Amino acid sequence: MRGKTFNLRLAAKDLALVCCFAPLCTILSFWSLFPIVGVVGKSISAVAAVAPLIGIILGPWLGAAAVTLGGLVGASVAHVGPFGLLSFLPWTAAAFGSGLLYSRRWYVLTIAYAVLLLAFAFYPTIGPAWLHPYMVWLQLVGLAVLVSPLQLRAVKSIRKQTSIQEAILGVGVLSFLATLFGHVAGSLMFEIAYWPALIGDVGSWKSLWQFLTFVYPIERAIITMIVTLLGVPLIKALRAYEFRIGGD
Repeated sequence: MRGKTFNLRLAAKDLALVCCFAPLCTILSFWSLFPIVGVVGKSISAVAAVAPLIGIILGPWLGAAAVTLGGLVGASVAHVGPFGLLSFLPWTAAAFGSGLLYSRRWYVLTIAYAVLLLAFAFYPTIGPAWLHPYMVWLQLVGLAVLVSPLQLRAVKSIRKQTSIQEAILGVGVLSFLATLFGHVAGSLMFEIAYWPALIGDVGSWKSLWQFLTFVYPIERAIITMIVTLLGVPLIKALRAYEFRIGGD
C-alpha cells in the first residue's frame, strides 16, 4: 500500500513538473530567436535556448514531455516554425539529448546522433555530403566531443558542482551537444519537408549549405551561451532547495 502511495505521489510530482515547464515553452514559442535561412517568414523559436536546460533539470523523458507539450501548443498558435505542428521536434530532441547526457546514458545519444547525422549528410541528391561536405564540420566536432573524456568530465562537473568553473563547464558542454543534436534533427526534417516541393533547385540547396557553414555555428554558440548563463545559477538555486536535478 505504501508503495502504491509513493508511486502515485511520484507520478503526481512528475506531472506537476511537466505542467510547470510546458507553459514556459509555449510562451517562448512566440519569440523568434533567429530567422531560418531559405524560408521567408519562418524562424527558430526562443524555446531552442531553454530546451537543453529543461532536459538537464527534468531528465530525458520528463524534459522531452514538457518541451513537446509546450512546443505543440505554441506551434499551433504562433505558426512561426518551419514544420507546422511538428516544429517542436528539434527542441524535444535537444531536451532529450541533454537529459540523456546528465543521466550518463551518453551511448544512447551517440547512436541517435550518428544515425541522424548520417541521414542528414547523405540525404539523397541534396545532402551536404554530396553538395558541400564542409557544412557538417561542427556536427563532427560535436560527435567527437560526445565520445571524448571531455563529455564525461562535464557530466561529473555539473553533478558535483564544487566551483562556478565546473558548473560552467558542465552546463556549457551538455548544452552545446544537446543543441547540436537538436540542430541535426531539425536539419533532417528541413530536407524532408522542403525537398523537392518547396525548394527543388539543387543549386539553391548547395548555396544554402555554403552559407549555413558559417551561420549555424554562430547560432549554436549563442544558444549555448544563453543556456549556460541561465542554467548555472538556476541549477545552483534548485540544488539549494534540494531539488533532484535530472530525476536523481
